[in-house]
Amino acid sequence: MPNQSKETVTCPIATLFNILSGPWTFYILWILRNNGPTRFGALKRQIEGISSKVLTERLRMLKEAEIIYRTYEPTIPPQVTYGLTEQAQDLIVVLDRLAAIAHKWYAQELTEISPPSDKG
Repeated sequence: MPNQSKETVTCPIATLFNILSGPWTFYILWILRNNGPTRFGALKRQIEGISSKVLTERLRMLKEAEIIYRTYEPTIPPQVTYGLTEQAQDLIVVLDRLAAIAHKWYAQELTEISPPSDKG
């Protein structure tokens, strides 16, 4: 976990929540979960409204927490790719469950918004 040794962590769940609760974090992980290793520019294009600064901060934090990895290829222009680590594989079940809940809630929302039919 970032900046903390395992001896100083008093509550592992608080530490994990602190990492995952940041803005855009779950969405970044969701994209990497679905797309596999992804370059910075592609991530930025897929997350409408995120600034380069915030994306960079989130990626650094996730890398420090060993949830994602970063590969750098010194090409012109340089290619930087991010992907999920083995440790992040534990989160896939959680991400998939959250996606299922989101789809369920969104489907209910569409049903509630749709006007009733005149058939009857």
